This record gives sequence, structure tokens and C-alpha cells, in this order.
Amino acid sequence: MSAPAAERTGSRPWSRVVLLGVAYCVIGTVTATLARGSHGVVVAWRLTAWALSAVVFGAQIWFEVRRSGCAPVRAALRAALAVAVGGLLLALWATGHALSVHTARIVPQLIALVVWPVLLFVPAFLVAWLAAALLAARKGA
Repeated sequence: MSAPAAERTGSRPWSRVVLLGVAYCVIGTVTATLARGSHGVVVAWRLTAWALSAVVFGAQIWFEVRRSGCAPVRAALRAALAVAVGGLLLALWATGHALSVHTARIVPQLIALVVWPVLLFVPAFLVAWLAAALLAARKGA
């Protein structure tokens, strides 16, 4: 689907990026809040967060390639940006939490505002690019 065709469908890719970034943040904060208790409970909630995030990630890549008709690189960019937005929001949440409990070590939290989105973007882009390329190849076959 060409760019004009994607526009006709009413898609708003950048608002979708932000919305999915918020979804990643909600998944992370809710599961972190629920992860109280024994080590097994904490691990279970962390795995739940990963699984839910993987579903969101995969669904976005599928949507970008199959429904919006994006090229694999563009689909990967959008998916990785959503992950980076989620990482930024989680870093903001963690910084707010550190301030609320009067943690004296605020500098690492401030560094995380830059580092988390970058560290999440790079592997997310690579994985999304591979997945989108495979989806696009299957679509063409």
C-alpha cells in the first residue's frame, strides 16, 4: 500500500507510536506494582510483562506491514520508536518514584531518561526490521 493509500485508511502512525509507548509503560508499571512478594511472584509478573509487551510489539509490526503497507524499515522504525517512548515513560516513572521515596541518588535516574530509550530502540529496531522483512516477503509470496 502506498503512502497515499495509507493516508486514505485514516492511519495516524505517530499517534499510534505514542499510544503504544503508553501501553508499554502501563504494562511495565502495572506489572511492577503487582510484583510484590516472593521471588516466584516477582518472576511471574516480569514474564507477564515481557509476554504482553511481545504481543503489542508483534501486533504493531503486523499492522504496519499488513494493514498500513509500510516498507519493513519504516515499520521497524515505528515499532522501535514506540518501544523507545515506552522506555522514556518508564524512566520518567522510575525517576518520579525515586523522588517520592527521597532517593539521594537522582543522577542515575536522570541518566536513565536518555539511556533507557536508546538501549531499547536499537535491539527493537533490529528485531522489528527482521520480522517486518519476513512478513513482507510472505505477503509477496
